[in-house]
Amino acid sequence: MKVLQNAVSGTMESSDIQITIQPVDTTEIQIDLDSSVEKQFGRKIRQVITDTLENLAIQGVKVTAVDKGALDCTIQARTITAAHRAAKQEQYDWKEIDSWNV
Repeated sequence: MKVLQNAVSGTMESSDIQITIQPVDTTEIQIDLDSSVEKQFGRKIRQVITDTLENLAIQGVKVTAVDKGALDCTIQARTITAAHRAAKQEQYDWKEIDSWNV
């Protein structure tokens, strides 16, 4: 999937995360994380975002994540939504997405 534009998913409410994805000119995934629980869970939050983007075959993006205590499933869902919006994709391959959690 190719990221074509900036996109946002999520809110700044408690137990949520706001994910902003924008294309960059490199092939790496850059993550800027702002979280009150970064010391305890920052590595895991970054890993969930990275794994989700890799499963979607996305490279060359900058992700800005503002976490308010989101669970892994919420982080994954917000990342998937922002990625699809950024790629202008309206169809989700639910069978493929479901297979990641096996």
